[in-house]
Amino acid sequence: MQKSTSAGAMSMHGHKNRHQKDKTRGHFVPSGAPQATFEVEPRPAGGGLAIGFFGASGTVTGSRYLLEDDSTRLLVDSGLFQGGRDLRNLNWAPPPPEIAGVETILLTHAHLDHSGAIPRLVRDGWRGRVLTTRATAELCELLLPDSGHLQEKDAQFANRRGYSRHQPALPLYTQNDALNALEHFQGVEFGEFIEVAPGVSARFHRAGHILGAASIEIDWKGTKVVFSGDLGRYDDAVMFDPAPPPLADFLIVESTYGDREHDAVSPEVALGECIERCVARGGTVVIPAFAVGRAQSLLYYLSLLKKAGRLQGVPVYLDSPMAIDASGIMCANSGDHRLSHDECKAACAVAHYVRDAEESKALTADSNPKVIISASGMATGGRVLHHLAQFAPDPKNLLLFAGFQAAGTRGAALVAGATSVKIYGEVVPVFAEVTNLSMLSAHADCNEILRWLSGMPQAPKMTFVTHGEASASASLAERIRHELDWTCTTPALGSWGDLTSRAHGS
Repeated sequence: MQKSTSAGAMSMHGHKNRHQKDKTRGHFVPSGAPQATFEVEPRPAGGGLAIGFFGASGTVTGSRYLLEDDSTRLLVDSGLFQGGRDLRNLNWAPPPPEIAGVETILLTHAHLDHSGAIPRLVRDGWRGRVLTTRATAELCELLLPDSGHLQEKDAQFANRRGYSRHQPALPLYTQNDALNALEHFQGVEFGEFIEVAPGVSARFHRAGHILGAASIEIDWKGTKVVFSGDLGRYDDAVMFDPAPPPLADFLIVESTYGDREHDAVSPEVALGECIERCVARGGTVVIPAFAVGRAQSLLYYLSLLKKAGRLQGVPVYLDSPMAIDASGIMCANSGDHRLSHDECKAACAVAHYVRDAEESKALTADSNPKVIISASGMATGGRVLHHLAQFAPDPKNLLLFAGFQAAGTRGAALVAGATSVKIYGEVVPVFAEVTNLSMLSAHADCNEILRWLSGMPQAPKMTFVTHGEASASASLAERIRHELDWTCTTPALGSWGDLTSRAHGS
């Protein structure tokens, strides 16, 4: 593989960019930042349509795909890598020069592993547009500035404590960078074809998963390319089922749970049993949850339990300003999920909202039984870390995870049985009970992904299995070959796929 790096004067606007008059600052990596490069294989010869797998390949995060021919380029997603240090360092790598000339990003949904790198592109001079559903644009107004704010706070904290490997510790981007990035967002409706470039149009279909999440259908000068995005679960209590996939010549499908099935137990039943078991021994339940999606589903299930007369006298706290705001957006977009406006308001009312940092600290110091829902979902940052540091050492407490934990995250380590974790440079012993209720996940499991694929009108010419750990992608690819008799592959990070082939195979 050849290394693809950006020189200091690299422009984010190559040929045919209507914004070429804008001057860019180029890329500058401060001395305190991790040093990394992103390696990209040579592009297929010929100038025809090709796809570059610049993220979420061999890993479940960092979603970023480049589609290009000899005259047009666009990105689908631009997300943050999460997990182990080697992956996280890729967030600091100069953007591949192949991205130069991209005018449009099509964004599947708001989660940071899909949207979180956009502020950095804008900070480095990108002046294109981001097309996404209206609800996703609203959620990004919360997620992206919060991401920048947390990075600034974490860098400041690391510098005060002196535990960073890099001196000084720096944020990848700031809250202000994220606010500037939001000026480039344009909301679109589900089901409507939008012209992206001459001869290229795109349409967003409901994917379930979270509010606003979409699969994206692209008509590229007659070639149909479909991105599944993150697929939600069928018969979910809150989100609609994923829409059936449209016809595709080439399909890019996620595989987060490509090798796993969700437990068939009711989420409401499992959640209630876990909380009651912990409270009976005088413990506190700490639930790391994604502020967008999981937090709102948890509130709904907790409201059902309370309505049924369970968990009486057990206070529930939502300790995440972003999750609180996301809950408001959820209720304001009742047409985009199964809950009526009144049902959504009732679900959100089950929790006491904690916005103030001092109140959050008081909650950490409170030894009374309770339920704390706090971000982030994989325990990679946010207020939940302070709660974990306080409650993990006591065996009467419960650390309850509610979905997928990417390799290399604290959440994955805890679910795997780690006896200690490092939080803010300090080693924290883990004696609390740790449970992961995978049925609470917003991701389709392997059978549900196959169910979605089976709705395809006919077999694609090629299916690319991405957005999963290597074992999960390989397992799903094997099932696709065996059960659907489709041609498929698991692309490597930095590789290319040729989308000009017309031959079907098996």
